[in-house]
Amino acid sequence: MRRLRSNPLLFLIVSLFTCFGLMFFSQSGILSPLEDLASIPLNVMSSFFNRIALSVSGGVTDLTDLQNLRQRNAELEEALAQFQSELVELREIASDYNRLAELLDYTTSRANQEFVTADVISVDESNLLRTITINRGARDGIALGMPVVTGQGLVGRILNVSANASRVLLITSRDSAVSARLQSTRVEGSVQGQTAGNLRMTMIPLGQPLTVGDLVITSGLGGNFPPDVIIGIVTSARQFEFELFQEAEISSLINFDTLEFVLVMTSFEPVDLSIFEQETDETSGN
Repeated sequence: MRRLRSNPLLFLIVSLFTCFGLMFFSQSGILSPLEDLASIPLNVMSSFFNRIALSVSGGVTDLTDLQNLRQRNAELEEALAQFQSELVELREIASDYNRLAELLDYTTSRANQEFVTADVISVDESNLLRTITINRGARDGIALGMPVVTGQGLVGRILNVSANASRVLLITSRDSAVSARLQSTRVEGSVQGQTAGNLRMTMIPLGQPLTVGDLVITSGLGGNFPPDVIIGIVTSARQFEFELFQEAEISSLINFDTLEFVLVMTSFEPVDLSIFEQETDETSGN
């Protein structure tokens, strides 16, 4: 061994001879058992490192996919938020269109009347007066006492007017009274607002039929409202013993909690009958 190390040429010749010999024996199959035995740990190590390489490669791929999914998810959430906003806007437009279409149908059915469309800008139910404020006033031809309606019926009457706004006394207010009649029988009475915000028809003569579901409309008596405007429908009737009149609970077809648009009947001028009452008092005093 020392001789081989000291003689490089001899070491090279021996190495080459050894390599050729191993190649010869390998080709002839003599070394196959040894090669198979030596390949076992090599295959184990190769499989181990392959699994590590695949795991690392899969982890990198999964991380890339995760980042792409997160970015895609963020894009989809942003698009969904935008679509939801557009959907809400479209629903509001459709809702406004339907309500305005109903008002248009109502004005078309009353061709002899003139109307001004107004938005409800505030609601006041904090005191005994139940009122709403609209964005139309004297500049738009609004005056005290003018009726306010929707396609479903009577809302109230103008209580106060400024240049560009008006306050409306709702028929559900306790201080509101409307001369009314039953559409089917033409029986007359007075519809008054109640503290709870409901409607009650009073002063109905005894013996007159009251049927649940009867339509209640304005009678025009007193000159404060035009005739034949829908007020509501009869939901129940009652009569107290020893009373001279009977009463009926009325349900308006209007949802006052969601009221957004109204019509002011500008062509109707309420009749002031107070002058005749004063003349009657003066005559009685004389």
